[in-house]
Amino acid sequence: MRHHRVRARATAGALLAAALLTTLPPAAPAGAATAVAPRVDLTVLVVDDGGGGVAALTSELRASGVPHRRIVLDDPGRPVIDAAFLADPRDPATGRPRARFQGVILPNEAPAGLGAAERAALADYRRAYAIPQVDAYTWAHPGVGLDHTDQGGYAGTLDGTAAAVTAAGRTGPFRYLDGPVVFEDNDPAVPESHGYAGRPREGYTSLLDVPVAGGGRASLIGEYVRDGHRDLVVTFAYNEHQRQFRAVARGIVEWLTDGVHLGLSRYHFAVHVDDVFAPDSRWNTERNCTPGDFDCPGGDGEDASTIRMTADDARYAAAWQRTSGLTLDMVYNAGAGEEWKAAHGGDPLTDQLLADRARHRWVNHTYTHPFLGCVQDTSTVPWRCATDATGATRWVSRAEIAAQIRDNHAWAVAKGLPVDRTELVTGEHSGLATLPQQPRDNPNLAGALADTGVKWIASDNSREPAQRPVGTALTVPRHPMNVYYNVGTAAEMTDEYNWIYTRRSDGGSGVCETNPASTCLDAPLDPATGYAEHIVPQEARTALRHVLAGDPRPHYVHQSNLAEERLLYPVLDRVLADYRALFADNTPLVTPRHRDVGVELARRAAWDRALAGGRVTAYRVGGTVTVQAPTGVAVPVTAPEGTRKRALLGSSAFGAPYAGARSAWETPGTLQTALTLTLPTTT
Repeated sequence: MRHHRVRARATAGALLAAALLTTLPPAAPAGAATAVAPRVDLTVLVVDDGGGGVAALTSELRASGVPHRRIVLDDPGRPVIDAAFLADPRDPATGRPRARFQGVILPNEAPAGLGAAERAALADYRRAYAIPQVDAYTWAHPGVGLDHTDQGGYAGTLDGTAAAVTAAGRTGPFRYLDGPVVFEDNDPAVPESHGYAGRPREGYTSLLDVPVAGGGRASLIGEYVRDGHRDLVVTFAYNEHQRQFRAVARGIVEWLTDGVHLGLSRYHFAVHVDDVFAPDSRWNTERNCTPGDFDCPGGDGEDASTIRMTADDARYAAAWQRTSGLTLDMVYNAGAGEEWKAAHGGDPLTDQLLADRARHRWVNHTYTHPFLGCVQDTSTVPWRCATDATGATRWVSRAEIAAQIRDNHAWAVAKGLPVDRTELVTGEHSGLATLPQQPRDNPNLAGALADTGVKWIASDNSREPAQRPVGTALTVPRHPMNVYYNVGTAAEMTDEYNWIYTRRSDGGSGVCETNPASTCLDAPLDPATGYAEHIVPQEARTALRHVLAGDPRPHYVHQSNLAEERLLYPVLDRVLADYRALFADNTPLVTPRHRDVGVELARRAAWDRALAGGRVTAYRVGGTVTVQAPTGVAVPVTAPEGTRKRALLGSSAFGAPYAGARSAWETPGTLQTALTLTLPTTT
């Protein structure tokens, strides 16, 4: 073994130089009998010391579906990282040398938890198979190709700093980024990001840098090539939720895998507008509740004020969608509109929305928006499920649920709305379990969904983030946006926000003091400025965080947010502006409809189960990628432009373009048991 390692060190420099100067696949490891291309498994090795950088990178691998093996350094039962763990001199399946990992993530360039022999084994492996490594977070010093920060660099807080992608980054792994990568500064009183910016030395190519005092720029992310090794060096601290990390996470994975890996990601943003055609109740700023709701004391609802879109609001929505490029999903209650029409002798809102029917997407929200779970007993606060004489829970019937779904769909078809019967959002997500009063689904719900052809039923992501079956249907979790259903003006929104998020001593409800999941405002927001200056940026930041995490789940609001002062638009405008300022045109926002989100989540779940069960085999030999997965499981793959999918006769272009690469959920062709891709010769 010692003689083999000596030979590997002696020949590695020449092998790496040949690989970099030609378009051939990586050279065979030293000591191989013939110079055949090795089998390189499409798996990433993650060596975890418990730090935030490795955790963040692992979250990106997990979210995008990249297979990885995580080794926890302080686990006494962890495997030893040696030559046998990393590679097999002869793979029984292909007869070739086998590299078990296509890339390595370490906490830094020399983690203390790895012994000297393990570090040597990794170095030999990487050199022999030309395996790249990410140093998740380190400081600027010559050992990683950078001058010390006292030599024209910087060390300290990075909050609010605008970093720029260099020319090498734009033509390389960060080709999907357009504008500056601005480090978050959510609270000027609290340092949020720290880092080191160093000036590059020989062998180091900066990919992301910042201006420094005294002129010039210093690097925060760069590639360091030396001694047959290629490292991506990151010199700022981060966690998985920070915008600056999410902006560069895709590029780090692309660099680590040389642009060829299992898994894919898109940036999704869909917005559901619930209660279309129906009025929504209004928050009372004096009573700090919503008259008409059963838990609002001091009134029976007769004094309740409502908020409902007008025809002008509908015209504005259509015009905004044209200019913004974002299509809203109108989640409608036709029966509520018919009731309004009958009570008022006509309905210009319905007329206008029907005239603009093709400009929107439409989703069934039941005919009159009833609660479809247990029969509610509102004689107590909070409400409870009513029971019969035997003490059994009383449930809304299967027939009533089916009628609400069927009648709403039939109305839409009669009016020429482009509606899909497989999609459904029930009022308040009712029918599904509602804790604490209703800990299980209405047992009549699954049958009613089957009766009406529903395959995708919305759920509340804040309660149920995971997709699950409801009979033959699957849930589609949705993110609630913190723009309230019961407000039409910024002053009302701010008043209710203050009630929820201020202490009793400040005139609030004090809920924020007792709820461990909440935090209190330092002081109540100004009703005149609080919405624009505090709530809008915060809600836009939260929504964009979901987008940048690759989360396809829709966000939902209510028709009241398009009425009166039209509170939703400033939030959406901020999300779209921030996104488009950051990303290049090759990385557009994807706006999936309800069913498409359901399909995406189901595919991800099936893929994760296949990976967890060890039922996926994937590797690259030279310019050919081979993937075997369980029958019926779609495979997510990302590869360079020019990649082709093999068929029994000939081949076809692979995937769809996104973020400067091509990607798709794929399955083997007819009469094939494996998915086979041919990479372009320049890869």
